Amino acid sequence: MKFGTKAIHAGQEPDPTTGAIMTPIYQTSTYVQEAPGQHKGYAYARGKNPTRVALEKCLAALENAKHGLCFSSGMGAADAVIKLLRPGDEVIATDDLYGGTYRMFTKVFANYGIVFHFIDMHDLDLVKSKINSKTKMLWLETPTNPMMKIIDIQELVAIAKINSLITLVDNTFASPYLQNPLDMGADIAMHSATKYLGGHSDVVMGALMTNNDSLYEQLAFIANSCGATPGPMDSFLVLRGLKTLHLRMKAHCSNGAAVAKFLKSHPKVGKVYWPGFEDHPNHLVAKKQMKDFGGMISFTLKSDSFEEASKLAQNLEVFSLAESLGGVESLVGHPASMTHASIPREERIKTGLVDSLLRLSVGVEDEEDLINDLKQALEAI
Repeated sequence: MKFGTKAIHAGQEPDPTTGAIMTPIYQTSTYVQEAPGQHKGYAYARGKNPTRVALEKCLAALENAKHGLCFSSGMGAADAVIKLLRPGDEVIATDDLYGGTYRMFTKVFANYGIVFHFIDMHDLDLVKSKINSKTKMLWLETPTNPMMKIIDIQELVAIAKINSLITLVDNTFASPYLQNPLDMGADIAMHSATKYLGGHSDVVMGALMTNNDSLYEQLAFIANSCGATPGPMDSFLVLRGLKTLHLRMKAHCSNGAAVAKFLKSHPKVGKVYWPGFEDHPNHLVAKKQMKDFGGMISFTLKSDSFEEASKLAQNLEVFSLAESLGGVESLVGHPASMTHASIPREERIKTGLVDSLLRLSVGVEDEEDLINDLKQALEAI
């Protein structure tokens, strides 16, 4: 079954009672049991809900996985993964990653004795040098947030397997339409389903997919025990959003390419970070492991001025100044003061995340309107 067909049909059957083609919103907290301990697979909605189960099956199908689990946010999903570890365990993570993930690692789980190393995962020898007997996990983002670094999943998986490490890939920026980490040997694919999977900026959710039965059982136990599970209405919204994922991603990619090329040619723009450019670091890796290059772009101004970057963001009319990404509408963000404000400035600067950097989530509006909006905003600074 092809991707678009799976996005519309996987995990879903007409409602057996009414024949409704859309999965119902099972708005219930509990389920009647025939006798004590005897139920039809559902006892309490924190553990399982039919709407959420349909979504989890669909997400698993899109990532070519056996198992899917949904959480009340992307951070809830990340939290569950780190709870696989024990005090003293170590994690090697990319040095350019979502600020909320960095904050959770350094401000929450570091207090429980878990050690995190943030390094440039382009350097495979550096990755190998950080592995010791306490290392348990490699944490990848690719493309990374916000510098759009491309990490070679297959190379990192090979290193992980030799050392019996769990490999997690945050696949949020690519979506399952563009990239399937499990097909490349990763153990867990993670998503902030708030972004491209939901696609309409109206729901907050996280998801994990895996082919590993043991990992699934552990993560399902954590989800049920710790309770970061989503409600049926949110599950319904993401399930509905998935039905157009393949169509939206084509538009995101097309518009993203047009916007990236416009920015690169503009005299006021400095660096443009988009993996579709041949001179982008690891462009060939992106070409190998992604179906297309996506709609996420970061760029700086030649002036390297925070004031001008701020003015540009505020001058935009079609692009909205807001956090998040992956919705049908185009967004502009200032990572240093918004999504990545929790990362110390000296650490941000090391990865290239300067104070003038802006990040675009290119939506599915008309290409000409997006470029004209950027043009007028650039001319006004």
